[in-house]
Amino acid sequence: MPDLRDNHQRRSIRLSDYDYTQEGAYFVTICTHQHVCLSGDVIDAEVMLSTLGCVVLEEWERTALSRPYVTLDEFVVMPNHVHGIIIIDYGVAKLPDVTKSRDVGATRRVAQPDPIYVSDAQPSPRATHRVAPTRPNGPVPGSIGAIVGQFKSISAKRINRIRETPGAPAWQRNFYEHVIRDEKSLNAIREYIQYNPARWAEDQENPANVKG
Repeated sequence: MPDLRDNHQRRSIRLSDYDYTQEGAYFVTICTHQHVCLSGDVIDAEVMLSTLGCVVLEEWERTALSRPYVTLDEFVVMPNHVHGIIIIDYGVAKLPDVTKSRDVGATRRVAQPDPIYVSDAQPSPRATHRVAPTRPNGPVPGSIGAIVGQFKSISAKRINRIRETPGAPAWQRNFYEHVIRDEKSLNAIREYIQYNPARWAEDQENPANVKG
């Protein structure tokens, strides 16, 4: 298996003048507030979800239910973050067939998309652009920011009801996104997500690897 870890620093800006409502595939990473491992733990390379982690999983899976133009591709709920690929496609007839398989504590969706993500961009296995948390009028409806924002809001409310901490932050204000521009990059990112639990010991999001 190739080493898909990213060695460059995440950039803290969005792509200038990019329309995040347009069709395509997007890789997002959403981290918990202060990187707290609220979703569970990784044991023997498998994510064992906590009660709160099950909430996160359920809400992620619901992301596409009310949006016929959204398909969830590969994703994983990790102890303190979520990696996922979101496909926006307004032509329902073009939506890829999706199959879902379950592992212990991790859910994956594998799709065979149309070859519409074509460019000369090099594959990047990490979400590299931090999306600004607020705008004067909020995120554009239908955009990646709006989709992720709703997931974070609903899941946070459920999490806080369970832990009896109303209004407490559950997620970081920002999230990271990367526009997937070709099928090679798409497959590399799928593989990165699939093997994320096996790489937890060396993951930069693992609190054990954060230098105090």
